[in-house]
Amino acid sequence: MPEHTALTELGIAEARDLLAKGDLSSRELTQSHVDAMAEAGALNAMVTETPEIALAMAEASDNRRGKGGAGALEGIPLAIKDLFCTTDVLTTAGSHILDGFTPPYESTVTANLWQAGAVMLGKTNMDEFAMGSSNETSYHGPVQNPWRRQGDNRALVPGGSSGGSATAVAGRFAMGATATDTGGSIRQPAAFTGTVGCKPTYGRCSRWGVVAFASSLDQAGPITRDVRDNAIMLGAMAGYDAKDSTSANQAVPDFEAALTGDVRGLKIGVPKEYVLDGMPGEIEILWQQGIGWLREAGAEIIDISLPHTKYALPAYYIVAPAEASSNLARYDGVRFGLREDGGDLTEMYKNTRAAGFGAEVRRRVLIGTYVLSAGYYDAYYLKAQKVRRLIAQDFRDVYQTVDAILTPSAPSAAFAQGDKSDDPIAMYLNDVFTVPANLAGLPGISVPAGLSDEGLPLGLQVLAPAFDEETMFRVAGVLEAAAAFNAAPEQWWRTAP
Repeated sequence: MPEHTALTELGIAEARDLLAKGDLSSRELTQSHVDAMAEAGALNAMVTETPEIALAMAEASDNRRGKGGAGALEGIPLAIKDLFCTTDVLTTAGSHILDGFTPPYESTVTANLWQAGAVMLGKTNMDEFAMGSSNETSYHGPVQNPWRRQGDNRALVPGGSSGGSATAVAGRFAMGATATDTGGSIRQPAAFTGTVGCKPTYGRCSRWGVVAFASSLDQAGPITRDVRDNAIMLGAMAGYDAKDSTSANQAVPDFEAALTGDVRGLKIGVPKEYVLDGMPGEIEILWQQGIGWLREAGAEIIDISLPHTKYALPAYYIVAPAEASSNLARYDGVRFGLREDGGDLTEMYKNTRAAGFGAEVRRRVLIGTYVLSAGYYDAYYLKAQKVRRLIAQDFRDVYQTVDAILTPSAPSAAFAQGDKSDDPIAMYLNDVFTVPANLAGLPGISVPAGLSDEGLPLGLQVLAPAFDEETMFRVAGVLEAAAAFNAAPEQWWRTAP
């Protein structure tokens, strides 16, 4: 059996095998992660820690295994983004307006994980209502990236909105974590923290019980430390759900079996539109390295064009706020969460929403309400939907000739807290490589592929056709093997006050 102190270094697949052999118990494994989580308070990655629930679930898992039963994630301790409703456990979506909300029901994704035997460590911090690219908009305060620049102790952002989930995995106090991706909120934090983050095809994972930001874009997915673990976890999360009208009635393949290590004969597209003015040279160099790795592995590299890519960000920042404006209208102080006093009902609504929503959420609600208003709907929202259709058509066209697409995950490495928080446009540009896949509903994965000049993780993104996560994982696995990324952050927070 591994030393207790080494248990948090295990991956999901490794732990699964040790548990199956009886060399390790879920109780031991979970206790080690509960202890590590307790020591990681300086990172502010957790909104709610549930050690008692975790240990009870671990004991139940050991009992099931003792009777011959074992699910795909039996006994594996996971962290859950605070966007997923969890029965009788605080769920705030990173917002003051949901203070005190304990759902009486379980999201389908987390229910699937518990059915597979997983263990809940707690709920992870996140940008408020998933609106942000740095995890600085959370009512619970910013999350710190476990990584530091060489010779520089300034706090870095972990990316957003799933920064708490990415930090929990990179910081070795969760073996994996659920996350959501509306415009890059799984893949960008994964790139910033040296983890693997997958946004599956829209409809692959149920949105039922996930607090909504933009309903036509939101998609749940896993963050893990390697590609195999990601495939295992997605397999447990995914599946058709009759309670979600956007859930796809598609069989869930064995994603782990797709990791053949062989991409010979696959055609990999490289889109010219992802070469940006002012992009750091190290991002371009890493991309070229990735192209070289896949070529050496026997894939054919094909230059492609996605001509409407340049319109993706402006289209996204019309569609997403418009849907947010509609979705967030339900938070009025009447039924759940925060309630402020007022002289009448209208004043109570105003006071509750003013006190409950942070600046970024208010900004996006105002944008969304504006683009949906009479006189502007056709000029903005309708036009953005037409552009979205053209972006999706670009992808459909190129997937006639290529099997997958390779791009950078993010236009930079992690930046310091406060660097971009006063400039919404600079913050929104973090999503430039990830937004197109959300608009088109396609699967994408970020794989850590190297370090920046300052010693920070950089990621490469693989995009695949709809419901072809198997090809996505297959290519990602080969990239991961070639990159041989094994760097980890120094665990400075264990000694932080």
